[in-house]
Amino acid sequence: MTVALYEVRTMTEKEAEVVAGWRYEAPYDIYGWMPWEEMKQLGIEFGDPELRIQQYVSVYRSNLLQGFAQLFPLEGTTRLGIGMKPDQCGQGMGVDFVKAVTTEALRRGPGQEIDLEVLTWNQRAIKVYQKAGFEITDLYERMTLDGSKPFYCMVYSAPSGI
Repeated sequence: MTVALYEVRTMTEKEAEVVAGWRYEAPYDIYGWMPWEEMKQLGIEFGDPELRIQQYVSVYRSNLLQGFAQLFPLEGTTRLGIGMKPDQCGQGMGVDFVKAVTTEALRRGPGQEIDLEVLTWNQRAIKVYQKAGFEITDLYERMTLDGSKPFYCMVYSAPSGI
C-alpha cells in the first residue's frame, strides 16, 4: 500500500532487527528498544514472529526503510504506535509518514476508530499528528519505565468525503 512517497509493508525479521538497533537522541531516547537478540529470545513486541506479522509494518520511501508502526487491535479501535528512523525525525516528512500508516490502518480495519497515545511533552509529534488529522480527546497518566507520565489520546478524524 502506498500513500504519497511511502510504501507500507508487513515487517520482516530483518527489518525488526534493524529497527531494534535504532537509537534516538535525548529526550526521545525513551523510544528505543532493548537489544534485538533479547527481544527475540523473550518473544516480545516485534521479537514475536506472529505478533510482528499481525501488527507491525515497515514504512519505506524510495525503497529505503524510514520507520515502522504497530497497528494494535482494540475493541472497535486500532491503536497506532509510530516510529521514524532517527535521522528522519524533524526533517518535515512526518505528516505524510503518519498519513501512510493511518491509511493502512483504515484499510485493515474499515469502520474502526484510529487512535494513538503520545506523551504530552512530545510537542513535535503532537503537531505532526494534528496536521495528519488527529485530535486530542483525552489526557491521562500511564505507567512507563520512568514511572507515571501524562499522555494524550489522539483520535483520527477523516476529512469529509473519505
